This record gives sequence, structure tokens and C-alpha cells, in this order.
Amino acid sequence: VQLQASGGGLVQPGDSLTLSCAVSGLRLGDYAASWFRQAPGNGREGVACISSVDGSTYYPESVKGRFTISRDNAKNTVYLQMNSLKPEDAAVYYCALDSPYCIPPHYKSGYAGPLNYGYWGQETLVTVSS
Repeated sequence: VQLQASGGGLVQPGDSLTLSCAVSGLRLGDYAASWFRQAPGNGREGVACISSVDGSTYYPESVKGRFTISRDNAKNTVYLQMNSLKPEDAAVYYCALDSPYCIPPHYKSGYAGPLNYGYWGQETLVTVSS
């Protein structure tokens, strides 16, 4: 199983960026898909999740209205559209898969509990700087 994240880069505040997570070795449609990020000195933070059951999405307040997660099960790919990027969005971003359902507490600001996900992707770096 491989989750290959891509799309990171250096952008200016206010810019947009779309991350992709290409999944191989399993059927994306069987799993909820998530994006997490981790900035230096911080824990891993859930920024988006999309259920495989009904397409429900979850975001923390810090990104709500700016980030949009989507999935294309036919292409086995998950996306994270990030708009109006801020310097505090700079981090390494990871995609992850687990059960068909999202776990809402994982996408609330300040969650510091375990993140036991079945599959984690490689990181992609997002830098936001003027």
C-alpha cells in the first residue's frame, strides 16, 4: 500500500495550493481520507477528513472556509484545495486513510490524543512566506 502526497511548495500569503494524495494497493472508496499537518515544534493536526460513506467532511475552525477536501475514487486520489493561505498554514502535510468514517474529534483544534490511522502517506511541504 502506498499513499503518495504531492503538490506542496512555496507560496505567498493569500495564494492557493492543491495537494494530491495518490493511493495504490487498496480501494480508496472503502476508507475515510484525511489530511494532517505538522509544523516544527507542534504536534500533528488534523485539517480535513472526508467520509467514504456519505461524503461528510470535517475541518477545524482554523481552516474552515479556506480548505476543501475532495476525493475521486475512480482515480484513487484525495485532494486538499487550500485557499487564502496564511503563514501559520506552513507545515508538512500528510494524507492518511482509516475506517469508512471520520473521527470528528481528530479535526478539532487542540486535539492532542493518539492518531491511530491504518495508512499514512509521505509528507509534502507547504511553505507560506512573503
